[in-house]
Amino acid sequence: MVTSTRTESTRTESTEPGLTGASRTQVTRIAVTPAGCRLSHGPLAARRLRTNDPRTIRVALVATQALLLSGDHVRIEIDVRGDLALEVLEVAGTVAYDMRGGSARWDAHVQLADGAQLTWLGEPFVVATGAEVLRSTTLVLERNTSATLRESLVFGRSGEAGGSLFVSTRATYAGQPLLVEDLDLSPAARVGPAVLGSNRCLDSLTRLGDRLPEQPGTLQLAGPGSIVRWIGSAMHESTIHPAAAASQG
Repeated sequence: MVTSTRTESTRTESTEPGLTGASRTQVTRIAVTPAGCRLSHGPLAARRLRTNDPRTIRVALVATQALLLSGDHVRIEIDVRGDLALEVLEVAGTVAYDMRGGSARWDAHVQLADGAQLTWLGEPFVVATGAEVLRSTTLVLERNTSATLRESLVFGRSGEAGGSLFVSTRATYAGQPLLVEDLDLSPAARVGPAVLGSNRCLDSLTRLGDRLPEQPGTLQLAGPGSIVRWIGSAMHESTIHPAAAASQG
């Protein structure tokens, strides 16, 4: 049982390569061990919520300012150790706004050890026209750990074509490469029939550390992991539902 929670605020100013305009690196950290839960936040506040299961820790990410703007570099660091289950909730979606020639980054780094489990079912990430974003996720899983992630990407607000997004995912399991994926979702690249075509939404459920059930449309990785994806014109039509995704854990 994790009973203690420590909360801090953190903000780091720096200049980042690959970002156009002044860079603001701001870090949100969630660290969970049997001894306690430590939370520190920048523009995303990490708030612990009540649960009835002593093994489960539930943390909500709450934006405290407009995100994402030109020059923003949001970094989320998650470290879970022990036979514990962390659930990360986003209380609202995120909009990457018109950056007027600038760019922004959104990075997540996850480490799981000693039987830990992570469920992070993200809310829609909307890339407005004029936005240019690099979004990366790095996961380091020890043996007997698992992660379930949902990533919902929407290109353009109502009446918009949407901006540019590059998505990078790297995962290792027990010290071995498990998933290496780069998605170029710039306007010119994503309109191809092998990517989104005329659609504007891409919804993904990724399971690492073990596999989702065999079913049509599910990609089974060479190692313990699975990916299922849906593309369409409106995110509310997605066949990937949060309750079903969570039950796969």
